[in-house]
Amino acid sequence: MIKRHPLKGANRLKLGVFSTNADGGLAITTVEERWKARWDDNLNAAQIADRAGLEFMLPIARWKGFGGQTHAREWSFETFTWAAALAAVTERIGLFMTVHVPVMHPLYAAKALATVDHISKGRAGLNIVCGWNPSEFAMFGVKLGEKGYDQAGEWLEILEKAYASNEPFDYEGTYYQLKQVVSRPASLQVPRPVTMNAAFGGPGRDFAAKHCEYIFTTFSELEDAGKHVADVHERAAKNNRHVGLYTVCHVVCRETQAEADAYYERYALKEADHAAVETHMAGKKEFSSSHDREAYDRYRQRFAGGAGSYPLVGTPEKIAADMIKIAELGYAGIALSFVNYTYELPFFCDRVLPLLRQSGMRS
Repeated sequence: MIKRHPLKGANRLKLGVFSTNADGGLAITTVEERWKARWDDNLNAAQIADRAGLEFMLPIARWKGFGGQTHAREWSFETFTWAAALAAVTERIGLFMTVHVPVMHPLYAAKALATVDHISKGRAGLNIVCGWNPSEFAMFGVKLGEKGYDQAGEWLEILEKAYASNEPFDYEGTYYQLKQVVSRPASLQVPRPVTMNAAFGGPGRDFAAKHCEYIFTTFSELEDAGKHVADVHERAAKNNRHVGLYTVCHVVCRETQAEADAYYERYALKEADHAAVETHMAGKKEFSSSHDREAYDRYRQRFAGGAGSYPLVGTPEKIAADMIKIAELGYAGIALSFVNYTYELPFFCDRVLPLLRQSGMRS
């Protein structure tokens, strides 16, 4: 029996686990305990999150790493297969797939996405991105286009029509010309599984405002976070829609602030994979609109610590307080990363989640 998707649940602040499918998670570090992302690691993290009542698992789509000593993120599991396997061994948590539109045909995606939705009994979700890394796309013989989100609009329209249509149909678009399209089974969720888009720039946000239920974005400081909420809500209102806004944070949760600060300095400064950090930052700065421009100059530690996301570093009480501030600014949820999810996620769930429940953010 299909249930309501976890992202549509009652908790004011939804929480998920981000990037367990890739080595290092979001951290670009050489510490011995860095996330190796083997299958058993992913299985353990997903089941910990599922038992704790977190709402979602969100993978990254990565085809090529950033080099350095660790070959950062070169090892990663393909997200549709990853989600299907986790769907069979979890019970409540939402399972997202991340797709690069230019390198995956919409009919393949429709079939794979529906498969995961059936295995999970309606817990599938789709993270639609157009990509930013030209060296990755060159592996497929594909060039990054300036109008990637125009293509994404056609891509999603085809997927939705394939689920809705009882008869074969032709499709004539700018990017796709298809004949006698069918795709069965359709997803359990109607008209399709929930969708999100990870976008910072205008075209991506406009796409999400028109097509998606959720959008992920970043901010440099809490004082700046509210302007992104206002921007996304304004774009959604122009389409007579509401879009839930999510963000990404990397977490170092310890008994004392001193312990947390010391570990953050060790893994993200002293023992960062500096060559990989340089490659990652240079590529993001040139080809991506995923961060405030000043973030590249001011927050190098954050790129080693968690791909430039906002840091939640400190005691359980401090981290809970920061998360409450984020929610009060208008964010519906946070995707979380850790240096080692198996080691650190249980402590976070045991110590931070009760504080969020006491605050009324979670039930």
